[in-house]
Amino acid sequence: MEKRAFIAVGLSIAVFYLFSMMFGPDKQKMQPSAPPSESTMVNNSTTKSQQPSVPDNSASATLQPLPSSTPQKDINVETDLYTAVFSTRGASLKSLTLKNYREENSPAAKKVILGNDADPNVFSFSTRATGFNLPDSTLFMPDADGLKIEKSGSRQLTFNYISGQGYTVRKIYTFSSGAYGIKLETQVFNNSAAPLVGAIQHVMTYPAEPKVKNNRFDTAGAYLFSDNSLQSNKIKDVSSASKRYDKTLLWSGFADKYFLNAILADKNSIASVELKKNNSGFFESVVSSPQFTVNPGQSATTIHRLFVGPKDIDILKEQGNSLEQSLDLGWFTVIAKPLMYTLKFFYRYVGNYGVAIIIITIILKALFFPLTHKSYKSMKGMQKIQPEMTKLREKYKDDKDTMNKAVMELYREHKVNPMGGCLPMVVQIPVFFALYKSLMFSIELRHAPFFLWVTDLADKDPYYVTPVIMGITMFVQQKMTPSNMDPMQQKMMLALPVVFTFMFLSFPSGLVLYWLVNNVLTIGQQMYINKLVKD
Repeated sequence: MEKRAFIAVGLSIAVFYLFSMMFGPDKQKMQPSAPPSESTMVNNSTTKSQQPSVPDNSASATLQPLPSSTPQKDINVETDLYTAVFSTRGASLKSLTLKNYREENSPAAKKVILGNDADPNVFSFSTRATGFNLPDSTLFMPDADGLKIEKSGSRQLTFNYISGQGYTVRKIYTFSSGAYGIKLETQVFNNSAAPLVGAIQHVMTYPAEPKVKNNRFDTAGAYLFSDNSLQSNKIKDVSSASKRYDKTLLWSGFADKYFLNAILADKNSIASVELKKNNSGFFESVVSSPQFTVNPGQSATTIHRLFVGPKDIDILKEQGNSLEQSLDLGWFTVIAKPLMYTLKFFYRYVGNYGVAIIIITIILKALFFPLTHKSYKSMKGMQKIQPEMTKLREKYKDDKDTMNKAVMELYREHKVNPMGGCLPMVVQIPVFFALYKSLMFSIELRHAPFFLWVTDLADKDPYYVTPVIMGITMFVQQKMTPSNMDPMQQKMMLALPVVFTFMFLSFPSGLVLYWLVNNVLTIGQQMYINKLVKD
């Protein structure tokens, strides 16, 4: 019985292949079926047994493989926020010009262009495949010569590739007005007689060394969100060996201080990301979908979302997938991000980010007033008992135990704490560093004017006026601060304002403004405390 069953199965397989050879797709010139509905989307499993419908677009029914001599072609897409140039090579993004951002703080300056510095051999979001032959240099056929998305509108740009080997790949980009996000559907149609097993890969590249030398590229590199944490890499991290990530990937991309190109997962559509240095010397990120199996006559669709735009915290948060984590604000992110939201909140009312910084500085100073008041009061008390402490040290210089007991008794008698001047200040350090980070990396301050000559809060003061005034206020503050240090140490401390002034000459004006206002408020606070605590 078993033997007859095996023979029956063998004959069935032979008949199936004989039928495929005689009447299969290669003989009948079967055309690619229409894209499957979302219910048939495949991200990490075998496609469902569902017969695809006939394409609605009659033009797609006549698609033929492109001749190898066909030149690549550019397709322009314009929305209210950007103008994008796509290439038929890899159905990829060649460049994207942001309409609302310029390279320099001048109306005549060039607008920011993203993606144009990628590897000229591998444009952004070029598509490869594993399991079947699809090089990233593959030429696709577009369904339009260009698109313009009207206000409140949405349109699609479709690229098709007919392999001539029994499969077809279709990439559908969906653009919407008022949004930097782009939806990307990648469909694989199997018109052969055998199952098609593989995975789709989208590739991004980035220069190893940015050609433009300015602080925008200080933090440039590869960023991705994997296993609930942000991962960042420089080209040096992958120059000798590639890195691979495969745990709960939400997005992957390249970013500098202000702008980001990224691929976002849709329903676990990113299985792994490989970072490496490619043969052209460029930083390369290969984003792979989960492996799929497409049976003969069936299709599979993998969906991703793309983001090419500014690292504005509100815009990033709208994209989902924790994309706002790309705004790396260091150890104090949990404090820095609320400060950024607060900065934008006040800007909506005052219309000037410089004024918003002043308001935040005043609020922070008010919140910490009880702590700083206690700190300065403690330092003032320590200063008052300094002569008595000197006498005790001289009296018991040969008996340290007795001297320590006498000093502690003196502290209790005058109700002072030697640590009282330090601890309140230590508590404030995380907030100060967080504000520093939020001002340093906020794209909202980029090219944002304050008043008169300060026309860019993200750039240095062109005439160094604010850093010099800041240094003067710091010097005054040092002179007013109670100190228990010896004369030599005090002189060394008075050199700090000079050092800080030279440091702040190249700092963004927004940071200098914060420090300047904070110093002025501190001087006022010290004057108030000095009146309360009489000598």
